[in-house]
Amino acid sequence: MGVLGGSFDPVHHAHLIVAERAREALGLERVLLVPARVQPLKTGDALSPPEDRLAMLRLAVAGNPALEVCELELRREGPSYTADTLAELSLLHPGAEWVLILGADAFEQLNRWRRHEDVKRMARIAVVSRPGWPDRGATSPPAQAAVGSAAPVLALEVPALAISASDIRARVAGGASIRYLVPEPVREYIVARGLYRE
Repeated sequence: MGVLGGSFDPVHHAHLIVAERAREALGLERVLLVPARVQPLKTGDALSPPEDRLAMLRLAVAGNPALEVCELELRREGPSYTADTLAELSLLHPGAEWVLILGADAFEQLNRWRRHEDVKRMARIAVVSRPGWPDRGATSPPAQAAVGSAAPVLALEVPALAISASDIRARVAGGASIRYLVPEPVREYIVARGLYRE
C-alpha cells in the first residue's frame, strides 16, 4: 500500500495525479492520503483547521476506492512524524508492504527526518520526479547510498503540473479563480466555508 502525506491545504489535482499514478505504476492496492497535523520541517503559513483539510480530502477522493483518506496524524497531538505513522499503520495492517511516496524535495531532506532510519526500514521509498529530476541522479547508486535506504529507491515519473497549494491560497485571497486547479467539490467547499480569503 502507498502512503502519501502532506498538509493538503488544499488538496489539488497534482496530489491526486501523483497518488493515482503511483498506484498504477507501482501496482499498489491502495494509496492512503495522510494529512499532517503539523509538518515538522515546514515553516510558513498556519494550516487550515484539520476538519476542513480532512473534509476537502474526502470530497476529492470520493468515488475512487483505491484512494483512501487516513486520519492518523490528525488524531495525534504535536508534530506529524512519518515514522510514528508507519509504525501505527503496520500495527493496523499486519503484513502489509508500505511504499512511501515522496516529492524530490522531501526525498532530499529524508536524512533530517526524525527516526529516518526507521522510516527507511518500514517502507520502500518512491520519489516523484519533477522538472529537472531525476537527471540530477537522485536514484543513482551514490545518491541512494547517501540516503541509506535498505532497498533501491523507486523513481516515479508523473506529468509535470505547476499547481501548488500556496498558489491556490494566494489566488483565493486575491479573488482569482481556482477552477480546474482543485476538484470541483473542493472548490465549492472552499467558497462555502470562506477559506483562504485572508
